[in-house]
Amino acid sequence: MADQLQPGPVRTVEVVGFDGADVLVSLTAPEGANSEIGRIPSHEVSLRRTEHPSAIFQVGQEVEAEEIGRWREGQLLLSARACEIPALRSFLLSIEEGQVVTGTVAGVHNFGVFVHVDGEPDGLCTGFIRGPELAWSRIDHPSEAVEAGQRITAEVIMPETRSGQVTLSLKALQEDPLVRLADHVGRLVTGPITKIVSFGVFVELAPDVEGFLHLSELTNEPVETPAHVVGEGELITVEIAEVDLRRHRVRLCAAEGRGT
Repeated sequence: MADQLQPGPVRTVEVVGFDGADVLVSLTAPEGANSEIGRIPSHEVSLRRTEHPSAIFQVGQEVEAEEIGRWREGQLLLSARACEIPALRSFLLSIEEGQVVTGTVAGVHNFGVFVHVDGEPDGLCTGFIRGPELAWSRIDHPSEAVEAGQRITAEVIMPETRSGQVTLSLKALQEDPLVRLADHVGRLVTGPITKIVSFGVFVELAPDVEGFLHLSELTNEPVETPAHVVGEGELITVEIAEVDLRRHRVRLCAAEGRGT
């Protein structure tokens, strides 16, 4: 199936029936041609939760829906929820990728942060920031980066008419701290171990910058966990082996090639 997140063309279609929880619609065809039958998948019916689309649509009803792709066999797929609230759709279409917006944090959860974006329709909350987009540094919970009621400035990743949201990034407006390390490959750095995992440790190299040292670089002896060799908070000298700006990763190796 061809599927897209960018807004597609809007079609006015007529509901002709239901296929399970999907809605079958008729698309206007040129005079003398057979009408095309399209499909609104169940998850594209409405922004509201409903047990069956017949609670929202009736056969014969005209509906505006956004084109979102085609099944491999060619049937056109549409999204009714992308057009369900005209004011919301208009707001989302007015926002562009890369645009800088302001807003107020509405809620902080372990999976991300909801934001009231300035100018959004009343009664709606359109902004969302995923955990990895909150900061360049590693955080265990979004509450370490923002709090409810806080005013923020963020960059738009993408406005999505189908979800009714605009995905945002805080860190896009901050300098990537790894840029400062890009020409430091091969240098030795001493820093504290900030976290121990089963296959290695994270080491703080500079403010908001950590690198990863694999267990095999800590010792030549077989151990079940790095905690048998080092402790959290312990200072360790390592060599910067690689700075991967695309993946935002720093790979470390032991200062003398391997641990002993």
